[in-house]
Amino acid sequence: MKVTSQIFLSAFVLMQLSCFTSKITAQKNNKIKVYTTAENTNLKLSLSNDLISKNNTKQQKNTTVSITVNPEKTDQTFLGIGGAITDASAEVFAKLSPKKQQEFLNAYYDKNKGIGYTLARTNIHSCDFSSDSYTYISEGDKELKTFNINHDRKYRIPLIKKAIETAGGKLTLFVSPWSPPAFMKDNNDILHGGVLLPEFAPAWALYYTKFIKEYEKEGIPIWGLTVQNEPMAKQSWESCIYTPEAERDFLKNHLGPTLEKEGLASKNVIIWDHNRGDMLTKRANLVFSDPEVSKYAWGIGFHWYETWNGGPPQFESVAKVHEAFPNKNLLFTEGCIEKFDASKYQFWGNAERYGINMIHDFNNGTVGWTDWNILLDQNGGPNHVGNFCFAPIHADTTKDELIYTPMYYYIGHFSKFIRPNAKRVLETTSDKSLLSTSFKNSDGQLITIVMNQSEKEVLYSLENQTGRTTITIPAHAIQTIVY
Repeated sequence: MKVTSQIFLSAFVLMQLSCFTSKITAQKNNKIKVYTTAENTNLKLSLSNDLISKNNTKQQKNTTVSITVNPEKTDQTFLGIGGAITDASAEVFAKLSPKKQQEFLNAYYDKNKGIGYTLARTNIHSCDFSSDSYTYISEGDKELKTFNINHDRKYRIPLIKKAIETAGGKLTLFVSPWSPPAFMKDNNDILHGGVLLPEFAPAWALYYTKFIKEYEKEGIPIWGLTVQNEPMAKQSWESCIYTPEAERDFLKNHLGPTLEKEGLASKNVIIWDHNRGDMLTKRANLVFSDPEVSKYAWGIGFHWYETWNGGPPQFESVAKVHEAFPNKNLLFTEGCIEKFDASKYQFWGNAERYGINMIHDFNNGTVGWTDWNILLDQNGGPNHVGNFCFAPIHADTTKDELIYTPMYYYIGHFSKFIRPNAKRVLETTSDKSLLSTSFKNSDGQLITIVMNQSEKEVLYSLENQTGRTTITIPAHAIQTIVY
């Protein structure tokens, strides 16, 4: 009995030591890392584990906010984060020295050296951020016999190829038209709105497929497309109006069937591509509730410019679409800081606008987030109608310099750490003084982004099923916690 007891005791001790060792290993593997960007500091996506409280038990009593993450409850699958590779971006990129070009590519598309963009958008012929208006056919060519993409081979295609290469050989790219050619519209103008004439709907649908095929011949895979950029906006630049019914009918009777006929049925079609606003009642309900057209639609895209009317961002409209059509996808397709002013390159409020929008959009079901131009010059262009804007990175082409704005770092707190196929994790935040969102990468790694817009640092606790950690976030800062 005594020998048996000793054997049992030894086995028990070994088992406990094994469990203890496993816990130590697990703790080591799951060690928390905190990355911080904060105003009036040198912190820019900086590893800052000194902001983790060493005496958790004592400090927890002083926390004002708690963020509780439940990794067992998940929502949408993450597609990616990126920006638009426009003519403007490509033209500015071409003016940089080879050294600066590589720095720029690494900054966006290398997940180790930069912020790891995995998503991109580009324009089907010209948009406002082109140096001039152009199409891929001779004006009046109803049969598209003159179709070619030679214009894009000079600047845009080389940049897209380099971006794909830097991103590791894969970039989820979707494409958008701003307007059909002038002769296809009732105003005979590629600019200033107008509508697509019914007799040209088949040719215009075929135009998309020709563009996709020509780009793919160049070795640039196209993941998807939007039907029309901002279909309710009559702009001084390239634009075209579609009522909800007109967009539905074009997709149902022309674009969807043409994609199928041309062997492109796998391409993901995105409707709307305009401001959040009334996208449930004015677009989603009409398209997604009709099986004959819904079968062609992967999801709905949206922008953030509804604030132009002086109101707040309408995040609730994103949530309503997600709740009504959980099997359809929501994608943020464009946003930028308008009205370029070089004196505001480092204005922190611009970055916070990004953080606010990204956190709320993701928490309301958005699968991916696409910034507007990835690069603009020292004038906020080029832009052929003077619609100059900000980009996360600008180039001063007279000095061969890159200017990194705080927006770049705020976007990076998401794009560098949340990887494609991650699942959003449900969480609760005890106080509105902090904003947060959480994701679980496919390897099990948890990512929580926390943002503080206040003038004071905040002590908060991050809790999940394995424990609680107390962290300080500085004033006007954003943090990514990896654990």
